[in-house]
Order: sequence, then C-alpha cells, then structure tokens
Amino acid sequence: MSRKRTPDQEEPETANAGVDIPTPEANAEGRSFADRVGQRERNVIPDPFGIASDTIARVRLFESRRDQQVAIKFGDGGPEDKPSSAVRDKLKEAGYHWNPTHRIWAHPVSGDSARQTRIDAERLFQEVRQMIRHDKGAEAGQEVPF
Repeated sequence: MSRKRTPDQEEPETANAGVDIPTPEANAEGRSFADRVGQRERNVIPDPFGIASDTIARVRLFESRRDQQVAIKFGDGGPEDKPSSAVRDKLKEAGYHWNPTHRIWAHPVSGDSARQTRIDAERLFQEVRQMIRHDKGAEAGQEVPF
C-alpha cells in the first residue's frame, strides 16, 4: 500500500531507523556511482591455468597467457617424475623444450597459430598420458573418483 506524501509530512519509522544503508550513489571509498560507471571489476584468471590433468599418470597440461606458452608437467617436476625417453622424444618431436626453472616441458603460443598450438597440445597430452599409463600398467578407463 502506498500513499502520496506532501513535503511537510514525516516519513514513517522503519526497522532500520538510525542505520546508514549504502546506496548506489556512494560506496565505502566515498566515490559516487556516477564515478564508478564504466569501471568494471575484472575476474582474475589464474596464470598459468590448467587445461587437463591425469591423476593416475601424474601429468598436467596448462597454459600461461603471461608467458605465452602451453606446458606439460610430470608430477612435481622432480627427477623422480622424469618421463621415459620415448615420452621425452615425443615431446621434442612436437617442438617442446625443457624449462629447468619451472620444471616443465613448454611450447610457445604465438598469435597467428595459437588455436592450432592449443589443439596440438591437447592431442599430445592425450598421447603422452596414454604412454605413461601403459608404462604403469593402468587401464585406460581407470579413473580416481573425487
């Protein structure tokens, strides 16, 4: 129910009487809504971000937009997680190089062929993880529930 009020009438008391309620006109920093128009908060995507992983084979595929590369990491990257020579040869054939600082196998992503590089990276990841699973004697459909 609403009724029109004249300027000389008082507004009725509410449950929030005496409490400052934030309005769209101002925020905590004191900037007005009009000042903030057009300033949208960006959702920050983690970099690098994961594309695919296999917990049984302990291999992950991810991309770093900052470094402009796709990368494959085996386990934690330590010497005990070093892939077999057949897997390393497969990575080298595909143009990947070992990055000892980050302990990853990386391939650059350039603007003109970025989409194809990502597609090729996912295919290579699938081949490599199957090779590792075969070496470990793991079934292709065997997954760890989470």
